[in-house]
Amino acid sequence: MTSPVPATQKPLLFFDERRFLEDLNTKNPIEVFKNAIEAANAHLNARFHEGEQTSTLIFERASFMDLILRHAWDRFEWSKNISLLAVGGYGRGELHPQSDIDLMLLIRRGSPTRYQKSIEGFLTFLWDIQLKIGQSVRSLSQCVDEAKIDITVATNLMETRTISGDEKLRLSMLKKTGPRKIWSSKDFFRAKWDEQIERHQKHGNTEYNLEPNIKEAPGGLRDIQMINWVAKRHFKVESLEELVGKEFLTLDEYLQLKRGEAFLWRVRYELHLIAERPEERLQFDYQRKIATLLGYHDSDERLGVEQFMQHYYQVVLSMRELNDVMLQYLDEVILHKDKAGRIEQLNERFQVRNQHIETVGEYVFAKYPSALLEIFCLLGENENIIGIRAATIRQIRQHRKLIDDNFRNEPQNKRLFLRLFRCPYKLSTQLQRMTRYGILGRYLPEFGRIIGQTQHDLFHRYPVDAHTLQLIKNMRNLDRPEAAEEFPVSSHIYKNLFKPELAFIAGLYHDMGKGRGGDHSVLGAVDAANFCERHGLPAEEVNLISWLVENHLLMSSTSQRSDISDPDVIHKFAKVIGNQRKLDYLFVLTVADITATNPTLWNSWKGSLMRQLYAETRKALQRGLENPVDRNGWVKNSKLDAIKKLAESGIDETQARAIWGNLDDEFFLREHADDIATYTAAIATRGDDPEPVILIKDAGVEIPVATQIFIHTNGLDNVFPITAATLDQLQLTIQDASLHSDTQGNTFDTFYVLDENNKPFGHNTGMLDRIQSTLSDTLRNPSQSTFKVQRRTPRDLKHFTLRTIACLSNDIEKSATILEVITPDRPGLLANLGRIFMRFELRLLSAKISTLGERVEDVFHLVDMDYQPLSDAILCAQLSDAICSELDTRNKEDIEGAPLQKMKLWQ
Repeated sequence: MTSPVPATQKPLLFFDERRFLEDLNTKNPIEVFKNAIEAANAHLNARFHEGEQTSTLIFERASFMDLILRHAWDRFEWSKNISLLAVGGYGRGELHPQSDIDLMLLIRRGSPTRYQKSIEGFLTFLWDIQLKIGQSVRSLSQCVDEAKIDITVATNLMETRTISGDEKLRLSMLKKTGPRKIWSSKDFFRAKWDEQIERHQKHGNTEYNLEPNIKEAPGGLRDIQMINWVAKRHFKVESLEELVGKEFLTLDEYLQLKRGEAFLWRVRYELHLIAERPEERLQFDYQRKIATLLGYHDSDERLGVEQFMQHYYQVVLSMRELNDVMLQYLDEVILHKDKAGRIEQLNERFQVRNQHIETVGEYVFAKYPSALLEIFCLLGENENIIGIRAATIRQIRQHRKLIDDNFRNEPQNKRLFLRLFRCPYKLSTQLQRMTRYGILGRYLPEFGRIIGQTQHDLFHRYPVDAHTLQLIKNMRNLDRPEAAEEFPVSSHIYKNLFKPELAFIAGLYHDMGKGRGGDHSVLGAVDAANFCERHGLPAEEVNLISWLVENHLLMSSTSQRSDISDPDVIHKFAKVIGNQRKLDYLFVLTVADITATNPTLWNSWKGSLMRQLYAETRKALQRGLENPVDRNGWVKNSKLDAIKKLAESGIDETQARAIWGNLDDEFFLREHADDIATYTAAIATRGDDPEPVILIKDAGVEIPVATQIFIHTNGLDNVFPITAATLDQLQLTIQDASLHSDTQGNTFDTFYVLDENNKPFGHNTGMLDRIQSTLSDTLRNPSQSTFKVQRRTPRDLKHFTLRTIACLSNDIEKSATILEVITPDRPGLLANLGRIFMRFELRLLSAKISTLGERVEDVFHLVDMDYQPLSDAILCAQLSDAICSELDTRNKEDIEGAPLQKMKLWQ
């Protein structure tokens, strides 16, 4: 906002101007200027770290720069027809440490060529003294012409100060470019509002980006400046302070704007110092440093950086709220000033004017506090109401303090809140409005605690409250026709839910327990049960909702970390689920949760796993939990079905069983009979040829969900690490791997992979040929190949340095050792692990790959060379230590910028 006192009028006690002038007479002028600037920067920055108010420092920095520029200007000859002006942020008297110094050389008339020598000398001098300037040279007529066609130029010209020259020249420019000449108040407001909408869209229309831009993103400094610009243009004032007490701006709103601005200024000042450039994005590494410097410390429950970012998000949320109120008001008094509109009475408390709901009087909320909830129900029940009028938003803000324990315990308010979840239109929009206007966090204090709460990782893309509301939106969207194409199973289940509102309530509470320490699922389940009981839900619904909250991670973890082709896994999962209703609600909740966590998290492969788990569990429930699948019968039938199909190709049972040898039952449990027949026929056709059999096709029932790569080798060693390294080199990501071999060392390995765009690629014949030939060459001649990890680690991944965790346990039923590895996501990870397995002489039976933002949580089933689980405690400890040590060393080198890895896998 515009400084109440022009920067040029502020005394600068730290700058000895007399000494500066003396030095100019005896020393190199460029060095004198540079030394003065360096000393001023050091002084101001030291005061910042001592706790000085940021506003004082940025105003003084601008004042100091005025003096420097004035003295530089005076070194050249100028006519009275040219002036030096500060524009933009500098024109407002604000200058952050790394901000550009925006200048305009304003000429009364004519071409600037007549001043070319002085202008060039002046600008060159500024560059010589290492000032970062943005400059323009314009005549009065050029100012008018450019401002007419460019709203940005018109805006910049509103914020100018004369540094040197005739002030009348600037005033003439302001008159010629003012609202009476160009860009009327109405046109200016419309253009700036369109500009803001476009700017917000570039930032996802959310305050909650992981690395937010503190200047341009919604709720950032630009939104505060927007209020100032349009108010200044319309009301013809120099500062917002002049409007306090009038209809446009209350004192509380003005003070809230100033507090928000002060916080964002302090963050921006620190960001400029740390980055040493005009950085406006709060990147991950900067977030941690700024949190520490601003005094946010780690606690047992939360990291200091998470506390800092929650404060940041809460501030920008409040700034966007005020921006909404101010612009809505201006929309009414500027754009729709002459539109009386037909008033539609809704009830004795509310009416609709120009498709916006409003109270019938300013004392409605004071007289009927329940109306604070009712208004959002009415919005959700009337499709044609598109918003709330500014005066009513103000009334909501002024009366939200009425929401206390007595309000929460009022039966009518409980009924209204439950009514909201049954509204047919835009439930998530109403919940977002309630959050922004401070209603939801007051009615549900447990929700208020998670507003803006972050988890400092790449997996959780949004703060908890934003993720929660997005989850509810995703569920509601399953009712739309387009959802039937992208999420056919979820959409069908959602439309047949007993009461969809129960899923919404579970979604609202599923992450409510975060940030308190302990298991957030358990804590959230307790909160959900309390809410349901307090609101009078029947016991059956209370139990369902609390169960859903407590188990909301169960389906995703089972589908991604367990072998869901195993009937025993399905049976155990079905026993936890218990009945079809729970399965349906949990499936819808899980899909909505995953897709609301991170836009990149959901892919066709994960969707197929979820659908497979749902379908198999449904079968188990229909069959009855007392009737589990007979594993031996499953294996027998799988073999018989494959033999029948092979007979059609002229391959008899004896030949097929000879190829299968003593393969374990897991192969016939995991693979479909059609695939087993295809693999077997290809192996039979090869005969004695030592060339590996490599079959590649898309996998999926109706649409491709991944590309399947089957590899059969005859007596070759180290198939997994070689394959993993090769696929990584080909920019492919392994999603799942099923690895089988007989006692002769023949491998029957199946990999499911996606390309670098997270898509199957079976239609790309050129790519399939390249994969086939590359895999074949490297498997047959590994000693001739050097595997170079070509994919560099993305910048954002490098900022997360968690230590590797490797846990081993034995699965008695499968006679295998389970290895769980949690480590930062880095290119070549599986190839590195494969080398370690090879060195410890271990066989890998299966791999479940799960990437969660910046980390992976992979699960491997291992046996020794005799196909036995690992029983030597010392060996297990050595294996765990080797994995942690080698991966952490590799991650450290990656962060420090070591050269790309080269691996000789046979060594």
